[in-house]
This record gives sequence, C-alpha cells and structure tokens, in this order.
Amino acid sequence: MASATSWSEENFSCPICLDVFSSPVTTPCGHNFCRTCITHFWDEQFRYKCPVCKELFHTRPDFRVNTLLSEMVGQFRTSVRVKEKPCVESAEVPCDVCTGSQLKAVKSCLECFTSYCHTHLEPHQRVTGLKKHQLVDPTDRLAERMCKKHERLLELFCRTEQVCVCQFCTEGDHRSHPVVPLKEEYEVKMAQLGNIESKVLQMIQERKLKIKEIRDTVKLSKKDADREIADGLQALTALMRCFEKWKEDFNQMVKEKLKSTEKQAENVVKELEQEIEDLTNRSSEVKPFSHAKDHLNFLQAFRSLKDPPPTRDWTTVDVRPPSYVGTLRRSLDQLEETLNMEMKKLRDAAELKRVQQYEVDVTLDPDTAHPLLTLSEDWKQVHDGGVVKTLTDNPKRFTNYQLVLSRQSFSSGRFYFEVHVKDKTAWRLGVARESINRKGKLPFTPKNGYWVILFNKDKLVFNDDPAVPLPPRAELQKVGVFVDYDEGLVSFFDVEARVHIHSATGCTFSEPLYPVLCLHSNLFFGRSSAPLIISPVNQTD
Repeated sequence: MASATSWSEENFSCPICLDVFSSPVTTPCGHNFCRTCITHFWDEQFRYKCPVCKELFHTRPDFRVNTLLSEMVGQFRTSVRVKEKPCVESAEVPCDVCTGSQLKAVKSCLECFTSYCHTHLEPHQRVTGLKKHQLVDPTDRLAERMCKKHERLLELFCRTEQVCVCQFCTEGDHRSHPVVPLKEEYEVKMAQLGNIESKVLQMIQERKLKIKEIRDTVKLSKKDADREIADGLQALTALMRCFEKWKEDFNQMVKEKLKSTEKQAENVVKELEQEIEDLTNRSSEVKPFSHAKDHLNFLQAFRSLKDPPPTRDWTTVDVRPPSYVGTLRRSLDQLEETLNMEMKKLRDAAELKRVQQYEVDVTLDPDTAHPLLTLSEDWKQVHDGGVVKTLTDNPKRFTNYQLVLSRQSFSSGRFYFEVHVKDKTAWRLGVARESINRKGKLPFTPKNGYWVILFNKDKLVFNDDPAVPLPPRAELQKVGVFVDYDEGLVSFFDVEARVHIHSATGCTFSEPLYPVLCLHSNLFFGRSSAPLIISPVNQTD
C-alpha cells in the first residue's frame, strides 16, 4: 500500500468542504465525508441521499468511522506540516547547494566560497582534493568576508588603517601595525557605539525639549498676542468713548451758542413787533385829526389825544451772530488733555497687569525684624508691638529703624509683590540690597542700598537725594512693587486705582535684593497699630 506521504491533498479532501478530512466517516454507499459536513448536509435535506452518487436512503443512515482513512489523513497532515516547516532559522546560515527547502549549513569552505549542510558537505570529507580545503564555521555572505588579495578569511582588524585584514596581511603591508581579533575590536567599537547612541539619544531629547520650549513659547506668544489685542480693543473702546463724549459736548456747546443767539433775536423781534403794534394804534388815533378843517374843533380834540407810548432807540441795538473763533481749538485742547489722562490711565493699568504676572511669594524674616515689630504666624504681616522685645543679638537684625526684610532674595530676572497699607498713617516700602547697614542710621536712598517710597499722612515721596515728591494719594490702600533686576528698574503702583506712582530707572544692582517694609511709630509720624500685609495678587481686567 502506498504511504500517505506519496498522495496529494486531493486524495484526502472531503467532497463537501473540499478540505482535508476531519474525523472522516463512511456512508452505506461507500463514500467518505467529514462527520460535521455530512451531518449538516443531511440536517438541511428532506430526504437522505449521498452527495456524491445520489443514492437515496429511507432512514437516516448511521455513520461508520473509517479507521484506515483516519490514520492516512493523520500521516498526510504530519507530512504536510514537515514540508511546510522552515529548515533554516532566521539567524542561521542556509546551505548554498540545497534546492527547494534549504537546510542549515554546518560548514563554509574558504576555497569554494560555499556553505554546506551535512549531506552536501560529504564530498569534502571523502574526496582527496576537497579534503585539503579550509572549512570554517558557517558564515553568511562568505565572499564579502574574504581578503581580495590573499583569498583568506578576514579575521583580524588593523587599528592603524582601521580596516579588516587576514592573517597573511599581517605578514605584509600591515606587518608593523597593531592588529587585534575582530571580536576584540567589535567590543571596543560597540562600546563606542553605545556612547555615541547615548549621546545621540541625549541630543535628540535636548532637541525635543527645545521643540517643546519653542512650541510653548509660540503658545504663550499667541496667548500674549490675544491678550494684547483684547487690551488694545479695550483701550481703543475707551478712547472712542472719549471721542464720542467730546463730539457730544462740542456739538452741544455750538448749539447752545446758536440757541442763545436765536433767543436774543427772538426777544428783540418780539419787542420790535410790540412797538410796531403800538405805533400802528397811535397812527390810527392820529389819522382822523389829519383831515380836520375846523380849527376850534381840532384844537379842542387834540387836547384829548393821549401821549405817545415810549419807544426805544434801535440804532444802538444789534443782534450779532455768535463767534466760534477759538471754540474748536479750546475744545480740541480739552480733548487732548482728556485723552492724555485716559491714555495714562490705560497705560498704567496695562503696565500693572503685565508686571503682576511676575508675582512672587514673599514672607517676612523674623531674624531681621526690629525688636519693636511683631510678625504674624504666617510671616505675612508686621505691626508695631508697642513693646521693645529682648532678643538675641543677630547681625541680620535692624536695631535703629523699624525695618524687616523678606526671607526671599532675588539676583536676576523680574519679580513683583503687593503690600496692603490701608489705615497705616506712616510707612516705607520697596527693596533693599543685602549689604545695607542694619545697625547704623543712614538715609534711605539708592546710594545706601534702598529703593523705597515714604508715605506720611497723605504725603508721598520717593526717597532719594534729594527726595522726589510724588502726587498725593489720600485713598492709597495697596502698593505694588515691581523690579526688573537686569534692566535696573524699580516701579511702584497704586493697585486699587491701577495707577503708576513712580519708577526709578538706570539702577545698578550687583548683589541680591530683598523686599523691605518699614513702620514709623513715634511723635513725629504718629503711632498706628494697623499692620502692613504682604497680600496675594488679584489680577483683574
């Protein structure tokens, strides 16, 4: 009997599903089917017949397992799987002689430049001439691994010329060059490659971070641009309101002048019309006497004629048109003044909004506070404690002035903080450099390391030499302080009114700056228990 491996798939195919039999069974007429296929076929039929020969069965036949066919199908499936299974794994070298399915090579010949499996290697083990060929472990792309000059395997590396060489090369052109096995140089180069890869990955990461930084900058720029456009629209709207009001006021002023002239003319015309009426009546009274012929009667009647009504000398009366000379100029001057005030308010509000973005968290340093001062538990408030406390000597502590510095210092960039000053009658605040004299008495000027403003009963000055008087601000409640360290700028703001108070420009900073608060409680300034408070920034439009 022929083995199953010599038969084709057609010999083991089910007539219904046309696939290799699965659990083959035989019908009474002798034909074979998959058990599942013939079962489903008969489930859908009214009469039971063979799908191949069409023989009819009066009753549904019982299936009979075809043992022999099942065994042959099993052998066939196994042989198919063996044929389909690859002989060479991806990391192995195939035999160059095998046709069809290639087997794994066991040796490579450096003379033949060919790799052989066990079967095709046999002549090299039997034939005398082939026995002299040099055999090595299986090598892929063998021709590329051979020295073109000596036709020997490239198994060494010349470190001088950085090329692969064979053993014969080391006895010729590379005699004096340092050479090492390929494996050794491979390990060195792999280590170098690892370093390069690590550096490349680091460079890639740095560039990804740079891309993110740039994209974040673009997003921030877009956000800033949108905010700038919105602020510009808001400013333009405010200015347009000024123009509209000026237009209404100007038109009203011109109309009032015209109305006044019209009223004057109307009054004069009424008076003239009244005199005309009176004179017309007088004319009617006099006219009958003009025709009298009797002298006696005329003279007797003339005595009864009433005195004429008083009249006005109209030669001195004149209704002049209103003069508009200078009206537009004065109105435009007023508009310019209004616009300048409005633009200053808009600039100040916009500038305050910008600097508030640089808010920093400031807390007060108890080690610097004058013994008369008392700090809150959160280090955000300072007030006059009324009693000079006995404290340990600390070189950082102020002893002559009621000053306190912040814990935080700033040596670059920009920063902003706000201080609540409401109900406090006298105070100083701003920034001071680290090296200020904390024990002696020196003026609070930039020369001595202070950039501060002084408030005393509605009087406001920037401490300099000489002091710079500032416009009084009686309702001052909260002061904002902004510093641009690199630009040498210190600015002060009235936060509630959103008004710029003063800026010190061209400052030179060469050491850390600290926010500084100063309370004044004595006979000259007056005593006040109200605290100075480092308050959170509330950014409002």
